[in-house]
Amino acid sequence: MPVAIHDSPPPAPAPAQFNMAAHVLAHAGRHPGKTALEIVGGAAPQSWSYGALEAAVRGTASGLRALHGGSLAPGSRILIRLGNTVDFPILYLAALACDMVPVPTSAQLTMPEITKLAQIVEPSVIVAAEGVALPQGPWPVITQAELGDMRALPPSDYALGDPDRLGYIVFSSGTSGTPRAVCHAHRAVWARRMMVDGWYGLGPDDRLLHAGAFNWTYTLGTGLMDPWAIGATALISEEGTPAARLPALLREHDVTIFAAAPGVYRQMLKHPEKFGKGALRHGLSAGEKLPPAIREAWRGVTRTEIHEAYGMSECSTFVSGSPADPAPAGTLGRPQPGRRVAVLNPDGAPAPRGAPGQLAISRGDTGLMLGYLGDPASTSEKFSGSWFLTGDMAQMDETGAVSYLGRDDDLMNAGGFRVSPLEIEEVLALCPGIVECAAAEVEVRPDVSVIAAFYVSAAPITEETLAAHCADRLAAYKRPRLYVRLEALPRGANNKLLRRTLRSVHSLKGQTP
Repeated sequence: MPVAIHDSPPPAPAPAQFNMAAHVLAHAGRHPGKTALEIVGGAAPQSWSYGALEAAVRGTASGLRALHGGSLAPGSRILIRLGNTVDFPILYLAALACDMVPVPTSAQLTMPEITKLAQIVEPSVIVAAEGVALPQGPWPVITQAELGDMRALPPSDYALGDPDRLGYIVFSSGTSGTPRAVCHAHRAVWARRMMVDGWYGLGPDDRLLHAGAFNWTYTLGTGLMDPWAIGATALISEEGTPAARLPALLREHDVTIFAAAPGVYRQMLKHPEKFGKGALRHGLSAGEKLPPAIREAWRGVTRTEIHEAYGMSECSTFVSGSPADPAPAGTLGRPQPGRRVAVLNPDGAPAPRGAPGQLAISRGDTGLMLGYLGDPASTSEKFSGSWFLTGDMAQMDETGAVSYLGRDDDLMNAGGFRVSPLEIEEVLALCPGIVECAAAEVEVRPDVSVIAAFYVSAAPITEETLAAHCADRLAAYKRPRLYVRLEALPRGANNKLLRRTLRSVHSLKGQTP
């Protein structure tokens, strides 16, 4: 019987002397006057040419190299605490350009949350906007205004080197409740070329609008780095742009490809009358499973398809549908050309085609992480022989199409961000009056899930009290949308919390966030 392995020839390796920022901005030298970025939806749209963008990046790289008397060595980590502004990708690429290591983080994180992350990465410097929470610690801070002044400095040369050297760090929620610092090499951007045809259908004449914020890794990759690397024009919606405004932006700005998380599509489709004829060719979706109803509604309103992709912080996307190879109904699509993907049995051997198992990707994939910073044990746990284990259950049919069957652990999905229930429970346990608590993702109506908090207490606690307690300690996307008081948490014979049982608790019936 055929086994669930999809093999295709890997791409050529990255050049021996390589820099991620130089790769992303290569078109600046060829087409300096072409529009690289437009920020739309505000009163006055902003526009950046490739030449201006590269000048800002390389000038900022010179400023970073001069910090503290030039004492920051290659590999120094820069913690980014900026909001939804173009300063974010400029700093990100500038750090890469001068061989420092950018660490992007969400501006929504609270002081306790960002302190935990800073203690993991031990940054050499923090670059922060006014009003964005800073970690408690000894780390020097550069203001956003000081960062802006660096743009006008003489351009720094790109630091070329081994494509396998550390490039950037992103955070992923761990099943233990402790975020993991995912280390990626400069070569990771080289691997993203497999998405251009395997998911995007992207060319240099495209205008790709991403509805996410600059500081989301989905936006940084799909919305900015990949369009720039191919010479296309990236569009980002102004901070605070409502979803109801997006359909008109598609038409007004001749958008050919639109990218967002499923929740954004859902909000847009509440206003079908706002859509109109335009240049749109298709949509892209990632971050969480796309409900079939959204796909069908989008098709009915726009007469275009949404192509979905599966990926994770440790390897970006590697299974997807595309304009050239649409996903068969009910599946995520097929492994992208150049990928080696399998579905594995519990013993680590490939499962038969059509049988469920854990989705895995080759540990030799160019886009796979280097490892978790300072956590070799967790890194080792993710590998089995020649495979990297995703923690997601799937099955592969005879054509190589992959169907998603859910998580093999308790991680939750909040608007495209994976969140550990342990992180929420740690915060809830500190609320006065709570005896014990648990968090779980629950479905409140078809295809709509939210994070719910379940707690035991001697006396009822108002939702306002619980929400205020969480607001001081959790980023907005991590906060529960439902609070449910129980007489006791469901537990098994060995007293282990039955987290999945919480999803069918009778007291949830009739409750909506």
